[in-house]
Amino acid sequence: MPPMFIHHVCFWLKKGAPASAKDQLIADCRKYLGGIPTVKQIWAGPPAMTPRDVVDNSYDVALCVVLEDSPGHDLYQVHDLHNQFIARNKEHWERVQVRDMIS
Repeated sequence: MPPMFIHHVCFWLKKGAPASAKDQLIADCRKYLGGIPTVKQIWAGPPAMTPRDVVDNSYDVALCVVLEDSPGHDLYQVHDLHNQFIARNKEHWERVQVRDMIS
């Protein structure tokens, strides 16, 4: 299997964000980001609350996107659906943490 580009993002919502913000964020990850042609696979959801000291369960939503390569990631970042996703959700973000890797 050729190397893939993995884009992993954790979102922390602002205190006082509406309860619907988390559900919208998860749905919009799938709807908007999943519609970008360079996306091969996508997952979004809340933490599993795994009770281990080495696990960070402090975020509200995590996103994992598999893209074919770095150029595919670059196109993803500037795609209109990505920009629409950000515009619809950023007002509720307190913090966003990104980890990109080649696998």
